[in-house]
Amino acid sequence: MQGFPLDGIRVADFTQIVLGPHMCEWLAVMGADVIKIESRARIDNVRLANPYVSGKFDPKRVENLNIGTGFTALNLSKKSCTLNLKQPKAVELAKKIISISDVVVDNYSPGVMDRIGLGYSVLKEIKPDIIMLSASAAGSKGPLGDLLGFAPIMDAWGGLDSLTGYLGGSPDAIGHGAWTDLVVAQHGAFAILVALHHRSRTGEGQFIDLSMMDDVACRIPEAIMDYIMNRRVRKNVGNRDDIMAPHNCYPCRGEDKWVAIAVSTQEEWLALCQVMGNPEWCREERFADELSRWNNQDELDRLLGEWTRNYSHYEVMEILQRAGVAAGPSYDVDELVRDPHLRERDFFIEIDQPEMGKTWPILPWKQTATFKGNYQPSPQLGQHNDYVFGELLSMSQDEIARLVDEKVIY
Repeated sequence: MQGFPLDGIRVADFTQIVLGPHMCEWLAVMGADVIKIESRARIDNVRLANPYVSGKFDPKRVENLNIGTGFTALNLSKKSCTLNLKQPKAVELAKKIISISDVVVDNYSPGVMDRIGLGYSVLKEIKPDIIMLSASAAGSKGPLGDLLGFAPIMDAWGGLDSLTGYLGGSPDAIGHGAWTDLVVAQHGAFAILVALHHRSRTGEGQFIDLSMMDDVACRIPEAIMDYIMNRRVRKNVGNRDDIMAPHNCYPCRGEDKWVAIAVSTQEEWLALCQVMGNPEWCREERFADELSRWNNQDELDRLLGEWTRNYSHYEVMEILQRAGVAAGPSYDVDELVRDPHLRERDFFIEIDQPEMGKTWPILPWKQTATFKGNYQPSPQLGQHNDYVFGELLSMSQDEIARLVDEKVIY
């Protein structure tokens, strides 16, 4: 049987929405036994979110809580148990789960875990070597320690939006609203792996305070250094680069089709001119060297776009890549899913998801001597109550049934 890097590691997952679930999903794919602790009393919003696989959605029907594609994509390979943490008995059961776990993860607002009796000071008394990660908008310390916020807000507050958008325009968000959630989730998984490595060497657990705002700011180091060194506040410049020109997305044949082109050297520029047939404008003084081209980007982009319009975005990529010039098509989702390169790399792996058919999870690396990933369907709500309470906690069926009636297990 295939082994996984995190075999034998158990994670108590108190997370919801995007950031926390995706973080714990990474751990589950690497083999950890991730127990998602959720409740009908407070449904994870992503269970209720579009898109759905089939037709109309009725949240009053329990089975419909398992058909949201967003939840499925963020919770692969986990187990689900239901605990109504508003009830003291449920909190005590949560402590028992934590006592046999290695890692606890939450992305509630700062202070929530403390208020329900599951803060780090309590957990390390239950299990001294426990690793706890709390993810929040701005961390648990500092004047913004109680800040609430979702990814688009933190992109703005962390300075990222001020650098994106059209040249001379207003700040703009990056693509999908949850993009930062997904990136921070990966960084959080990395921090947990570091903590597990540290514990294996020292026996020490620890608390990890993960701030989305800090994480976003870490992604704009050049702008921060520019300000520290030169007191220069960078603004959005569209697709342009500080040095390279041409450097942009250019229109191609077809409806709303584009190709990205980046020329970094004089040799690449001459190669680009050659594949275009060395038009007369390429020999003009205003495009003679790197600095001249950079200073005349508006006209350079217009003229280059007149050439790219004659080809599909994929044809431009093939022509320029053969000439040694960096270029790539700007894919939409349909083109991405159909891309033969990704399919040959087994980027899409089919999982038979109950009530939903086939889904395609993603592990974006290949390793020759280790593993291919632990890919299992995402859990139905409360699907593993018997496993968690009966098998792991050794509770009798009568006791479990009584707590179900009391809406403790709910």
